[in-house]
Amino acid sequence: MAENIAPSSASAHPAFRPKPPRASAAPVCGDGCRVPAATAATCAGDPHVTVPVAYDGVLLLGFGGPEGQDDVIPFLRNVTAGRGIPDERLEEVAHHYRHFGGISPINEHNRELKAALDAELAARGIDLPVYWGNRNWMPYVADALQDAHDAGHTRLLAIATSAYSSYSSCRQYREDLADAVEATGLSGAVEIDKVRQFFDHPGFVTPFAEGVADGLARLHEGGFVDDEIEILFSTHSIPNSDADRSGPPERGFGAGGAYVAQHTAVAETIMARLGSSCAWQLVFQSRSGPPQVPWLEPDINDAMAELPARGRKAVLIVPLGFVSDHMEVLWDLDTEAMETADELGLTAIRTPTPGTHPAYVSGLVDLMVERLDGTAAADRPHETDLGPWYDVCRPGCCENKRLGFQPALAGIAP
Repeated sequence: MAENIAPSSASAHPAFRPKPPRASAAPVCGDGCRVPAATAATCAGDPHVTVPVAYDGVLLLGFGGPEGQDDVIPFLRNVTAGRGIPDERLEEVAHHYRHFGGISPINEHNRELKAALDAELAARGIDLPVYWGNRNWMPYVADALQDAHDAGHTRLLAIATSAYSSYSSCRQYREDLADAVEATGLSGAVEIDKVRQFFDHPGFVTPFAEGVADGLARLHEGGFVDDEIEILFSTHSIPNSDADRSGPPERGFGAGGAYVAQHTAVAETIMARLGSSCAWQLVFQSRSGPPQVPWLEPDINDAMAELPARGRKAVLIVPLGFVSDHMEVLWDLDTEAMETADELGLTAIRTPTPGTHPAYVSGLVDLMVERLDGTAAADRPHETDLGPWYDVCRPGCCENKRLGFQPALAGIAP
C-alpha cells in the first residue's frame, strides 16, 4: 500500500529541520488596526471584508506528515513539541505510520491540491501563485512565507486545509502564520489575510453529497433497504473544552460549540439534499491525550457496536471532517473502523474525501475571488444557516486555554 501514497519522484527528500519556534508576540498593529499583519482592507476587523484586495500570492496551509520511516519520530516530535514526551512514548503511537512504510499521504495530497489550484487559477486567468507550507513537516509555513517574499509577493491570502472552526482546525493555523512571520523576520514586510472557514461552501459540501448518494446506491444494489442502513458522519474528536470554546463566544453555540454545530448542520444539509430516510449520526474518531480528559463522543467504533441491536446491517462511513485521505482516514476508518464493522457483521462502505474533486478545487478558488473582489456577505454562497463564516476571526474565537495564549494572525486579538 505504501507504493500508492509515496511522494512523487519530482520532490527530493530534504534533510530534516525542526519546525520554527512559537512566536513570542504578534506583529504590532498600527493606529486603528485591530488585526495584526493584515491588509489595509482587513485591519479594522470587520466580520466580512467587502473591499477588493489585490493579493499577489496564496499560502496553502497544511498539517504535514512523514515521508519515510526515518521521518516518523522527528515528525511526532514536531507534533508534540513542548509537551516533554519521550521518544519511547512516541514510538508507541507511531504504529499506524510504520504500517504504511512511515509515509503519510497528506503531503502528496497537498502537492496534488496545489497543482489543481494552480491549474484552476490559470484557467480563470488569475495570476496568483500558490505557496504550500505545513505546521509539522517540511516545507514549513515559514518556508512558504519566505519563498513568497523572496519572489516579491507580499500581500498574501491564506487557505487552511481544514473546513471547520476549532483550535486545531482554525486558530492553530492562524498561530502558525504568526510563528512564520516572527521566524522569518518579515514583520512589517508582508500582509496576510485568510479566507473564511468553508464548511458550508457548496464546493466542500458537494463532493460529500455525491459520495453519500453513490454509497447509498451501492448498498441498495447490494439488497439493503434504508431501515437497515446507518450513515455515520465522522470527524476528528477534540477535547470537550476546545469544542465548547470553538466559534465566537457571543454566538452562544453551547455544548460542542461551533465545531459540533457546523458538522451537524452540514450533515443535515446533505441528508436534506438527498432526501434520504436513512438514520444518521455524527460520530468521532482519532482521540488522543490523557484518558481523564473528556473528548467528544461517541467514538465511531462504539457507535457501530450498538447498531446490530437496532436492526442495522450496513454502515455508510462519511469522513465529513477531512479534506483528503490522510492517515486518520486510512488508519482509523479504512483499517480500524472496517475491522470493527467486519467483527459486528456489518457491511461497510467509506465515501471519498474532497481531495481534488473539481467542485472542491473550484470552491477554494471561489473563496479567493470573494476576497479579491470584496464580495458582499449576502452574495457569498453557503448551504447552512450558520454561514457565510467570518473573514476575520472574532475576539477569543477558538483560543486554547489549556495550552495558554499564543499570538495569531487573521483575527482580532486575542
